[in-house]
Amino acid sequence: MYEPLALANALAHIIDPMTQQPWVNAKNIQNLQFKDGHLSFEVQVGYPCQSMHLAVEGTIDVALLKLPGVQVADAKLQTHIVAHAVGTSAQLIKGVKNIIAVSSGKGGVGKSTTAVNLALALAHEGARVGMCDADIYGPSLPHMLGVNARPELTAEKHMIPLRAHGLQVNSIGFLVPPEKATAWRGPMATGALDQLLKQTVWDDLDYLVVDMPPGTGDIQLTLAQRVPVTGAVVVTTPQNVALLDAVKGINLFQTTRTPIIGIVENMAVYTCSNCGHPEHIFGKDGGERLAHDSGTGVLGHMPLKLAIRQQSDSGVPTVAQDPESEESRLYRDIARKVGAKLALMSKDYSNKFPTISISTQS
Repeated sequence: MYEPLALANALAHIIDPMTQQPWVNAKNIQNLQFKDGHLSFEVQVGYPCQSMHLAVEGTIDVALLKLPGVQVADAKLQTHIVAHAVGTSAQLIKGVKNIIAVSSGKGGVGKSTTAVNLALALAHEGARVGMCDADIYGPSLPHMLGVNARPELTAEKHMIPLRAHGLQVNSIGFLVPPEKATAWRGPMATGALDQLLKQTVWDDLDYLVVDMPPGTGDIQLTLAQRVPVTGAVVVTTPQNVALLDAVKGINLFQTTRTPIIGIVENMAVYTCSNCGHPEHIFGKDGGERLAHDSGTGVLGHMPLKLAIRQQSDSGVPTVAQDPESEESRLYRDIARKVGAKLALMSKDYSNKFPTISISTQS
């Protein structure tokens, strides 16, 4: 009879390229069965990577067939995402395991496009994903996801998120007419964000991707200090002026002890559609320099491409409209890296402990 530890030792050479750890360990083997030469079990993977499952399962099966007495091998990968520890003492939001803030130091770098496609890519890889539009003054999710409705309310006056391309979504843009400016002072804007996050009935999300406004103002501070953000993704272009502002965003997260998952370098290269010549319009290697100087890593490089802009403007972003395109492949690769980095973080056990109250009686 094979035991999990013996199987883990036999499969230790099969390494996950995202985590640099063995795919199989003694703790993530479930439903192990061995009878009449037939060995089967499930491997719980801590991040969404559904597009890799078949290839990895095949590699594991081949290795298992070399073990004594094994005639038939059947290993299955199962996505199992848990809540992870955060840098603040804020309580987890009901129905949400992990919150990913997508931020940038300045506008115009493609942050919202990146956030939407990251969320879609995480869902495409097998996770339950939601999106919250934290840009109270300039919400873009209704347009980019092609949804224009008002959320229904529960009996407790909580909002039921809208659905778009498999995502659960909420935005101030669903509550305010698109032509009307939200001319609110800081406390009103932060209060609205608090309601969007905590008074939405999120349904068992593995990840809630929050599309942040550009800059380092009230909204960013509110999210970092009062919301249990698991980690932040910083979007920039290679251009020096964008990098200067991205540094400020990174410093804010570091000051508030929000883990930085990594950097996405957007608009990294343009390839001429006529001659195929690549050109670095906004500079080159800016993301690497920023990652090196800030002690983080680069999650990926996205090209400057007309199709990405057109698909976002149509309300059906790239990963939803053309999931097999090269751009979608790049977004999915970024999503797997994000999920893997979060999976390596400490687990959150706050909901496992009872709340203890102390009172004095005369």
